[in-house]
Parts: sequence; C-alpha cells; structure tokens
Amino acid sequence: MHRAWFVAAVTFVTIIGAAAFRSVPGLLIDPLNDEFDWSRGTIGAAVSVNLALYGLTAPFAAALMDRFGIRRVVAVALTVIALGSGLTVWMTAAWQLMLCWGLLVGLGSGSMALAFAATVTNRWFTERRGLVSGILTAASASGQLIFLPLLSWIVERHDWRPAAVTVALAALAVVPFVWLLLRDHPADVGLKPYGATEFVPKPAPVPGAARRAVTVLFSAARTGPFWLLAGTFAICGASTNGLIQTHFVPAAHAHGMPLTTAASLLAVIGVFDVVGTIASGWFTDRFEARRLLAVYYSLRGVSLLFLPLLLVTPSVQPPMIFFIVFYGLDWVATVPPTLALCREQYGEDSAIVFGWVLASHQVGAALVAFLGGVARDTFGSYDVVWYASGALCAVAALMALVIRRRPMGEATLA
Repeated sequence: MHRAWFVAAVTFVTIIGAAAFRSVPGLLIDPLNDEFDWSRGTIGAAVSVNLALYGLTAPFAAALMDRFGIRRVVAVALTVIALGSGLTVWMTAAWQLMLCWGLLVGLGSGSMALAFAATVTNRWFTERRGLVSGILTAASASGQLIFLPLLSWIVERHDWRPAAVTVALAALAVVPFVWLLLRDHPADVGLKPYGATEFVPKPAPVPGAARRAVTVLFSAARTGPFWLLAGTFAICGASTNGLIQTHFVPAAHAHGMPLTTAASLLAVIGVFDVVGTIASGWFTDRFEARRLLAVYYSLRGVSLLFLPLLLVTPSVQPPMIFFIVFYGLDWVATVPPTLALCREQYGEDSAIVFGWVLASHQVGAALVAFLGGVARDTFGSYDVVWYASGALCAVAALMALVIRRRPMGEATLA
C-alpha cells in the first residue's frame, strides 16, 4: 500500500481528535444560560466568533503549512485548542467565553480546518483526490459521532466543565501522533505522490505566508467563480454549522426532548455524514461538480422547510429519523465538489483559495449562530431561521449552476 494512504489515515485520526470541540457549542447554550444567566444571543456571539475565526484562519494556515510544514502547524493548533477549552472551566464572565472559546479555540480550529485536508490531498495524491477529500471531510463528522453522545452524557450527569476538560484532553492526545507519524511531502520519504508517473521534488519553503494568502485572495477575488463558490459555501455553513450544529439541540430540548436524545440525533447525522461525504467524493470523480452542488443544496433546502413540523413533538417519530438520515447524507457532501471546482479554477493555489472559500463558509455559520440565538430570544422559537435557511439553500443551488467550467490546463490566477 502506498504511503499516501497511511498519511491520509493519520490525517483522518487527527481531524477526529480535533473534532471534539466542534461537538460542544450546542450542548453549552442551555447550561451556560442557566448558570450565568447569559442570553442565548450572548452565547451565540461567542460561538459566532469561534466559527468566523475557524474560517478566517484557514487560508493563512494553508500558507503557513507551505512555509513551516504540516506537522508543526497542526501540532501547535491542537495545543491551542486544548488551552482554550481547558481555560473555560475557570470563566466567570461572558468576555472570558469570547476569549477562550471564541478566540483561542477559533484560531486553533482554523488551522485544523478543511484547508489541512486540502493540503494533504494536493501533496500526496494525483489520483483519487475526490475520494480522499470525501474521506478526510468525513473525519470531522466521525469525531462528532464519537464525542457528541459522550459529551452530552457528561453535561447532563456531571455539568459542562468536565465536558470542556474532555475536549482539551482529546486535542492533546492527538499531538504525539501528528508529530511522530505525519509527513509533510512524499519527497520526505523518497516517494512519488499516489498516482503520479514522475517523482515530484519537495518545493522550497514559501516565505511570507500571510502576504501570500492575501495575494492569492486578491487575485482570486478578480474572478467571478470565486464569489460564486464563496457565496454557495457561506450558505452551506449557515445551514449546517451555524444552524443545525449550534441550534438543533437547544431547539429540540425546548420542545421537551431530553438533551441526550437530541445530541444523539445530531450524532446520527454524523454517521450518515460519513457515508454521504465519501459517496460525494466518489461522485465528484465521475460527475460534473456544479450539478452535484445544485442537487445537494436543493435537497437540503427542502428538508429544512419541513423541520419545524417535526419538532412539535418531544418524541422521536419516523419522519424525524428520515430527516436526520437525509440531512446527514447531505451535511458536508458539498465539500468534495467545491474542492474540485477550486482545483479546476485555481490550480496550485487551490488550497489557499479553498481556505478563503472556507472562510466564507464560517462567516455564514457565524452569522446564523448569532442570529439564531437572537431569533430564539426575540420570537421564542427558531421557526423563522429554519425557513430563511431553506430559502437560502435554493439560492445556493442556482449560484452553483452559474459557475463557468474551465479546463484543468487553464487553471491559473495570473
């Protein structure tokens, strides 16, 4: 077996370990509201800072990986996540939640974002890139599957602080594996990338990581496909991380569903997310990425329009199970075709461009994480947020179809 598959496996495990922190925000809204009497809008604002920094850090992290190597950047990122999560156990004011969970965990998680998966895929694979992108994207959902039931049980039985400590320990536990097993480039071990016909020398470190990230942004921003990709991915983030991951558990709990049951449903989304994302990677290797995105966003929008009807009862009925399965299959199925379109349009700079596209994803998530909390405080329910997000998904489907095709040989930012 080619060494690239072992590197992909280590990357998969690394993202799983880092995904523990992604499982916590939705579980903390009610406990923090009860203990500190902070409004859901205030707590949602801290989550939105986390989500925004998760996206805005990603393009710089991709450039830093080119400069300092994947191992160093990822090891530091995991340590920062552990620090931010661990410090929350001593907080007493809302600004401390902003600092620890918003700033520190947001910065660390941004360096562990999908730009990490894109960098590994671009360096180690020339074939099966769609499949590998789908597998690595599914790692985040796998982490959610592992940690959500555990963390919800900890929160319900032992309060939220032990859950925060569990996140810190999970992030720290992965650091040795990253340092010992991950390699930056196939040339480090004298190999060709998987599927390559010729040996590819390791490129020299690229100085000026921040400058390069900004330069690539300005170059990409002069092209129409960048704004269409950024717009569709912003809606993707708004309808997944910002909406369902942050507000589904408190919304279901408000209708009488036990916290552990609601968290378990969210974890089941993670189960089918793995299947859907890997399948999407397989489809991306075989079908046109634009049309795949249009289908994914259309189906997601329709499902969101039915969610308010499914939340009226505290028990888990078959229609709710159908929604969970369906939404799970579609959760981040958008990532492999979006990555493919970035590679098609922007060539060797595609990892950094995707980092900026991911930034838009997280800005969209951040807005809805905040506005969802405000809507809950204002209207007493999340219904208006579900409907608005469903309509936005229809807009994203149309935007995806407008992206023009470009042959791979013409991909350039020059």
